[in-house]
Amino acid sequence: MAAPMSADRFINALRNEGLTVVEVGAWRTHNRNHKGPWGPLHGVMIHHTVTRGTAYSVELCRDGHNALPGPLCHGVIGKDGRVHLVGYGRANHAGLGDPDVLAAVIAERRLPPDNEATTDGNRHFYGFECVNLGDGEDPWPPAQIDAIARAAAALCRVHRWTARSVIGHREWQPGKVDPRGFTMDSLRDRIAERLK
Repeated sequence: MAAPMSADRFINALRNEGLTVVEVGAWRTHNRNHKGPWGPLHGVMIHHTVTRGTAYSVELCRDGHNALPGPLCHGVIGKDGRVHLVGYGRANHAGLGDPDVLAAVIAERRLPPDNEATTDGNRHFYGFECVNLGDGEDPWPPAQIDAIARAAAALCRVHRWTARSVIGHREWQPGKVDPRGFTMDSLRDRIAERLK
């Protein structure tokens, strides 16, 4: 269990992990905190955007759309590996998910299958949207995969979490497929190597 770090500590953690960070507008105060609490935090959730192009993806994730107001994550990771910060606080990214998965993340043990959607994930997870069509064919450049691992490792390092605190949206909420195109186990292996 962890209280959210300050926005300054968040951006410094990302930079200290060697990431190039782009600040988008007043990201530090752009959130959905009026809809409910943010925290305690238990992990990091990875998504794909189902969009093409960094500029459009960043705008969408910052502003959201009619059915789902932004921010839709905390950071958008482009194919070039840059991390665009679009919000900080409660964000509309995780939705309702499986309480057994949350318990496993908290205990840092192997995840069970996600078979229900009854627990508020927006409260408990940092979220990164990664620019990709999510069709299983759109490539994941090495710079982007490296940045995803670095971003997750940066937050794990601050909170003293292991790589088991990093999950994909598909591992949290039944019916979700993101991120598609690499395995979460391979990503967790990369994160674990960084945390050694």
